[in-house]
Amino acid sequence: MELRHEFTVPVPADEVWRALLDIERIAPCMPGAAVESFDGETVRGSVKVKVGPIALTYRGTASFRERDEAARRMVLSANGKETRGAGTARATVMGELTEAGGGTRVSVVTDLAVTGRPAQFGRGVLAEVGDRLVGRFAECLADELADGGAEAAPRADPGPDAADAAADAGPGAGSASPAAAPAAGAPAAGTAAPRTEPLDLVRTAGVPVAKRAAAGAAVAAALAAVALAVRRVRRRR
Repeated sequence: MELRHEFTVPVPADEVWRALLDIERIAPCMPGAAVESFDGETVRGSVKVKVGPIALTYRGTASFRERDEAARRMVLSANGKETRGAGTARATVMGELTEAGGGTRVSVVTDLAVTGRPAQFGRGVLAEVGDRLVGRFAECLADELADGGAEAAPRADPGPDAADAAADAGPGAGSASPAAAPAAGAPAAGTAAPRTEPLDLVRTAGVPVAKRAAAGAAVAAALAAVALAVRRVRRRR
C-alpha cells in the first residue's frame, strides 16, 4: 500500500538534507528503530513492534537507491524479517525537500508491504498509525536540529537490564556514550546500554481501533434491533 505524508520543519533545506542522510543521528526519532551499523550506503538494524501482548523484532537492511542533492530527493529501500516468525516488512521510501517560507517542507511517499500479525490492522489503521509516527518524527527532527544535532543528548531510555539492552541496540550501541565504552566497545561494569522501546501498534492506533470497534458495535446493535422488530411483526401476524 502507498502512504503519503508531509511535514514542515523550521530550518533551511540544506540542514534538513544533511540530517536525513545521517541515519545514526535521526534513528532515535523513529520509535522502535535501532541502528547496528551504517557504512554510508547500507543500514543494518532492527525495528521492534508490539501488537498487544505480542512483541516482534524485525531485523534487516536499508540502502539508498537514490540521493540527488541538487533536487533534494532521496529514495531508500528497506527489507526486514521477523527474528522469530515468518512475517516480513518491505518499504520503499521517497523523500523530497522544498523551501517553505524560511523552513523546509518534507514530502514522503512510502510503498509498504507487511505480512504477519501487524497486517491484521488493515490499510486504514496502518495509515493512521503512519500519520502519528510521521508526526512524532517531524517533532523529534525539529527538536534535534534546534538542539544543535550531534551535541544533543541521546533520546533512548536506559534499560534496567544491560545484557538485554545491548542485544536490542546492536553491537554499535557502546559508542553512544564515552562511559559506556571504556575499551574495545565493551560496556563498563554496571553501566546499562541504551534500550530501544518497541513501537506499540495497539497504543499508537488506540483511538482509530476504538472508533472502529464502536462503529462495529453500533452497526451490530442496529442490525440486532431490526431483526428483533421483524420477528415481533411476524409473530403478530
